[in-house]
Amino acid sequence: MKRRTGAKAVAIAAAGALLLSACSTSTTGNDGEEGGGSLTVGTTDKVVALDPAGAYDNGSSLVEQQVYPFILAYKPGTADLNPSIAESADFSEPTKYEVKLKDGLKYANGNELTSSDVKFSFDRQLKIQDPNGPSSLLGGLESVETPDDSTVIFNLKRKNDQTFPGVLASAAGPIVDEDVFEADKITENQDIVDGKAFAGPYTIDGFKFNELITYKANPDYKGFIEPAKTETVQMKYYSDANNMKLDVQENTIDVAWRSLSATDVEDLGKNEDLKVHKGPGGEIRYIVFNMDTMPFGAKTDNADEKKSLAVRQAMADSVDRQAIASQVYKDTFTPLYSHVPDGLPGADEPLKSEYGDGQGGADVDKAKKALKDAGVKTPVTLNLQYNPDHYGPSSGDEYALVKDQLDKTGLFKVNLQSTEWVQYSKDRTDDAYPMYQLGWFPDYSDADNYLVPFFYDTDETPSFLANHYRDKTMNKELNAQSSIDDKGKRADALKKIQGQLAEELPTLPLLQGNQIAVSGKDVKGVDDTLDPAFQFRLALLSK
Repeated sequence: MKRRTGAKAVAIAAAGALLLSACSTSTTGNDGEEGGGSLTVGTTDKVVALDPAGAYDNGSSLVEQQVYPFILAYKPGTADLNPSIAESADFSEPTKYEVKLKDGLKYANGNELTSSDVKFSFDRQLKIQDPNGPSSLLGGLESVETPDDSTVIFNLKRKNDQTFPGVLASAAGPIVDEDVFEADKITENQDIVDGKAFAGPYTIDGFKFNELITYKANPDYKGFIEPAKTETVQMKYYSDANNMKLDVQENTIDVAWRSLSATDVEDLGKNEDLKVHKGPGGEIRYIVFNMDTMPFGAKTDNADEKKSLAVRQAMADSVDRQAIASQVYKDTFTPLYSHVPDGLPGADEPLKSEYGDGQGGADVDKAKKALKDAGVKTPVTLNLQYNPDHYGPSSGDEYALVKDQLDKTGLFKVNLQSTEWVQYSKDRTDDAYPMYQLGWFPDYSDADNYLVPFFYDTDETPSFLANHYRDKTMNKELNAQSSIDDKGKRADALKKIQGQLAEELPTLPLLQGNQIAVSGKDVKGVDDTLDPAFQFRLALLSK
């Protein structure tokens, strides 16, 4: 079904893909009108891969949102989905979701974008199943059909799957060029850049991995949002958030987006030349337990399921989330007492009543009893890993306080270690860490997105956590809830799932946070993109 009008992707000489070397104060072109000029945005969120099949993290998703086309997209400022490169998209039958593509779609290299690219994109996600990729989001997809160049039919495993439209707008949804990307393995970053395999609001004009990306407005973009308001945007990557703070403070960059410390945000808010922007927060922070390698885990020398659970329960009894939120994050985060954040339909707080003092605080006596009843000798040694660069500079303070809280009970001895993100994201799926920090940024605004990627685990669709938690009942319940079209009944099903997770604790939820960016006062559009969809759209920014 594939038809091409342009030549196949031709590699561009590396010397020809020059970066814009300067990261100085940006200027506005076209006599101040939108559609020209340049901006510089800073971030500490590292990129794992440009290939959507090999990355499922905020830094990589940020790039994907700028350069790849999606079938559906969120309306800025809302959690409402709309057709993007699709002309229409809806259920034609209970298990068939039919998409009609817009006419004249093409990639920056001149290749036509057709239904064949759509099928290729989803088929390769399922085939590759990279442990750091988003293939776990596609557990409800059976197959993809392409009756003609403009029609795509997604055959679904569940009737009336209420989550599938959100999946199409998620990290699993970028539509890639089948003439550039490998069908059965991750494509190298430079091959993607050289192949100009982009059809989003921007293309990548210069690329130096985790140092600088130069985006150029794509004149052929045909997605949902308006064309880019700024011609050139440079994304500068920082290993130290303190340097990013200094640069935005000195007007060397226009916007600082993820992640400044809470103290830095507080300080920058006093600068009359800057503006602190706060948006709805679906971000969560939690500790993952490797069910094989944690104390008394299934593959340890002293494996004991009852004792392993008791360790997790005692940790849940011992942490003081409010202290972490206030002391470390200046209340830009709030305590999280469930695996689903507060504010979403079906969200509950079972951990608040089940653990600690029953009001959200810690209870050492309760933790001690949980361990004693299971026959666990104390103190229990905990090897806890955290990441110092991906979740912001306050991660060190956060986990130092978690360690302090656990150590002070006398029940635990915490060995705390850190690893930078690029290595960390690989190690965690290789069973290198018995327990470790993770955060989550929603792919779509639904409780399902905080549950299925983590806790639905089969041989065909392994979970993103890869922590060896697998429960047949949980798989069944997770599979069923997405097809319930009655909101009240679905909320009840979601609460039941949260209750089971609170009992088994494959992860320990800690915090829920807001979105925060700091910009010069002359920058427009930042507030427009801080919305429940958690997508930072560079195309909306201008000066």
